[in-house]
Amino acid sequence: MPPALESPPAPATSLAGRLINVFAAPGDVFGEVKTAAPSVANWLVPALLFMVLSWLSAGLIFSQPAIRQQISELATKAIDRQVEKGKISGAQADQARAAAEKFGSVGYEIGAAVAPVFAAFASPFFGGLILWLVGVFALKGPFSYMKAVEVAGLSNMILALSVIVKTLLVLITGNLFASSSLALLVKDFDPQNSVHSLLAMVDVMVLWLLMVRSIGLARLSGASVGKAAAWIFAIWIVFTGAMIGFGAAIRAAFGG
Repeated sequence: MPPALESPPAPATSLAGRLINVFAAPGDVFGEVKTAAPSVANWLVPALLFMVLSWLSAGLIFSQPAIRQQISELATKAIDRQVEKGKISGAQADQARAAAEKFGSVGYEIGAAVAPVFAAFASPFFGGLILWLVGVFALKGPFSYMKAVEVAGLSNMILALSVIVKTLLVLITGNLFASSSLALLVKDFDPQNSVHSLLAMVDVMVLWLLMVRSIGLARLSGASVGKAAAWIFAIWIVFTGAMIGFGAAIRAAFGG
């Protein structure tokens, strides 16, 4: 009896297929990434996509008169708080208001241009580091750091989608701080308010991203999705709490 013929291996999914399937079938994508040859495109293309979408978003948002007015009002409120606390005199406040009127949105625009570059390229490597440390040392899964970077990078397609979602929410509401988070329920969002900042952290898109990365960690390490998610969400909670606490401490120190 002739030996049974082995079925040929399934063809590798194209890059476009991987980028799209991250939304619908992340487990399949990351299972393929684990066994496939290394691919820089897995983290580089999502990074570039996120960066370009962020720049386009900033251009749309800062072209809106309502957003520029909101930025001006935020600057005025900040100056008024400094006057109330005796940090600056009335004459200094008038000068600060004039400067805010003239250069009001410049700082926001510079941040919107620079921040996406940092986020796009830091996120896959920092996120990959977290996945690798947890996967190798806590979950005992032997995989390379760059595989973790690929998983973190591909999962950043969720971040790219979140840019589109936030842009639409800002344009619809006319609110610079609108997002797919609990902060959307706050009528007058104040970025100086720690409770408001906490609500802004509870974002549907962020939770989706964390879940997708948890699935990726589970595929790479061989652990259950539940165990991987427990680690990823716990780290996020600790990090988020630390950031909010740090922000509150800075505001208290400088009288914000």
